[in-house]
Amino acid sequence: MFRNNYDNEAVTFSPQGRIFQVEYALEALKQGSVSVGLVSKTHAVLVALKRSPEELSSYQKKITGIDDHLAVAIAGLASDARVLQNFMKQQALASKMTYGRPIPLERIANQIGERAQFNTQSYGKRPYGVGLLVAGVDETGPHLFEFIPSGLTQEMLACAIGGRSQMARTYLERHLDEFANASREELISHGLKALKESMSQDKELTIDNTSIGVIGTIMEGKRKGKVESFKLYDGPEIGPLLEACLETGQGGEGGTAEEGATAGESMDVDS
Repeated sequence: MFRNNYDNEAVTFSPQGRIFQVEYALEALKQGSVSVGLVSKTHAVLVALKRSPEELSSYQKKITGIDDHLAVAIAGLASDARVLQNFMKQQALASKMTYGRPIPLERIANQIGERAQFNTQSYGKRPYGVGLLVAGVDETGPHLFEFIPSGLTQEMLACAIGGRSQMARTYLERHLDEFANASREELISHGLKALKESMSQDKELTIDNTSIGVIGTIMEGKRKGKVESFKLYDGPEIGPLLEACLETGQGGEGGTAEEGATAGESMDVDS
């Protein structure tokens, strides 16, 4: 897609006020597999659909723990995500060494946003071709932040990113009122159902292609107690969670033809 030399650098605006390099990075995000995040009053949950580039390879990792109280799910170029994840780990460690406490969620979300935005106004750099869902718990409770390649970060009650994510977002919007008071198991079930909605009718969630990450607080009476450290469910551990979801859920709906075409692109994403 040639745009009359206005897409050669991220520092150049088009006459319409657009930065095409950022828009291209957003397209890379849309070609990644779906990641879903939800928060309640006590927990934050990340659910992601993993891809296998070929039959001989393993499924790619979509959810990564940054600290005991913090994790991220990705959609887009996994190599770009790895750079941001390493930066986040450094910042989390620096907070513990300097201040003796875990880094607040809003601060680390703003830090990766500033790092990404710097690339959009620096000659010779390009935007990160990845989106992140940053979930965790701090002194103010569970939080979920969405990060996109332009450097924008915003707190969300629930969110889905990646290719064919519109159906998942529709599910989340439809059930939004149920999330705040949902239990840990109910929140996981909603995440799996939203993920299922994003899949075509001939695909199913399995223990191989699904990842679940959970962080929360342990309630002590009516007060929030200590942090429930990040727990990643992969492989056979997911089996009981999927069975519980299938018992109460309905079959997923297929996405639109346009979304299917986007998800079917051959660009090497989530790898």
